[in-house]
Amino acid sequence: LHNHGFWRPKPLLDTARFTLSFNNWHRKNHQDSQGLWKHEAVQKYLETLSKEYQQVTHQLNADSLNDFEQRTLRRRCADLSPIAAAFQEIKEAEREVQELEAMCTELDSRDEKQLLELALEEKKTLDKKMNMLCRKLFQLLVPKEKYDRSPVILEVTAGRTTGGDICQQFTKEMFEMYQNYADYKCWTFDIVNYTPAEIGGLHHAAAHISGENVYRHLKYEGGTHRVQRIPETGMSARMQRIHTGTMSVIVLPQPEEVDVKVDPKDLRIDTFRARGAGGQHVNKTDSAVRIVHLPTGLAVECQQERSQQMNKEIALRTLRAKLYQQIIEKQLSQEQSARKLQLGTRAQSERIRTYNFTQDRVTDHRISYDARNIKEILSGKEALDKLINRLLEFAEIEAVTQYLENLQALERGGC
Repeated sequence: LHNHGFWRPKPLLDTARFTLSFNNWHRKNHQDSQGLWKHEAVQKYLETLSKEYQQVTHQLNADSLNDFEQRTLRRRCADLSPIAAAFQEIKEAEREVQELEAMCTELDSRDEKQLLELALEEKKTLDKKMNMLCRKLFQLLVPKEKYDRSPVILEVTAGRTTGGDICQQFTKEMFEMYQNYADYKCWTFDIVNYTPAEIGGLHHAAAHISGENVYRHLKYEGGTHRVQRIPETGMSARMQRIHTGTMSVIVLPQPEEVDVKVDPKDLRIDTFRARGAGGQHVNKTDSAVRIVHLPTGLAVECQQERSQQMNKEIALRTLRAKLYQQIIEKQLSQEQSARKLQLGTRAQSERIRTYNFTQDRVTDHRISYDARNIKEILSGKEALDKLINRLLEFAEIEAVTQYLENLQALERGGC
């Protein structure tokens, strides 16, 4: 309590102070939400927030508060209320687990096997409940990022390899995976640009994806993806030789209202005939549009629609999103450029994920997570959603851990 009984709220986790780059995940990647919950620093911090909630609730009942103080306290109470409730809910579940563990010990000593099996099943259920509650708590602690609810521009680009069409084929499969994932999540997937390879693969493609929390789910997909497989055709297929290739994914948030002024004098607009699948109008009219922003060198293409004017409007919208991304990156100048971090040089050493077809395994190198059944993941449904949610959970754990480490460092420094 400060200033004659008026409450000055402390901030919850401030994600603006850091960004998640996965650089330190190797020292924490053994943890899950329930593991983090048991840390002393987490318990201490949550106890502090719980006590603050009780004090704020008490202060709200005071008659001496003016309107401004009441509004401030109500906002803080609204922030703390779900956290305090989740904290108590986990405490109660933890007590249930402890009682059950004590019961299991007694049953084991009495050699009552049937009852022990029932108790162990109940413990498994409670453990799942605990992990779910802990995940919910940390989601409450970590504020939503500014662009989490935004639609995105997703781009895929084939990498380079010393032989065959493995990169182009893999790029096509990845683009279709994200298209299927958008369908699985009930999002809208609009293809903006599609440049097929001659041998049936894909050089480059871009899509506008909109729906609920699109950027939140796709923001960690950006980067270099590596494939290891035996090509289905050509000399390598006959020799059963494994080839390694890469492709890159870029995910750019596109806020609904992107207010970026673009001077028409700074644009070079070219038209050309659409390529690839698209119906009778393909290669019949110059409906496709390419726009180059001369000051920055940024170039975008659109061949989605039959109308040249509509393609121009979509391309301009995409260009504004990319220019807006540059503004965001300048504001985060102390961090690595988001686009550079995602695109890199498409070298294999910068991979974020490997798809090994010969071993039927997908490995996310940032969290040391292996998943089996590549076909299930490339189908873009439940298996991919599970992998993406695993990434999100680790991001939440990293955010909470990093914040508490910063807090402890400040306390040790006497600040």
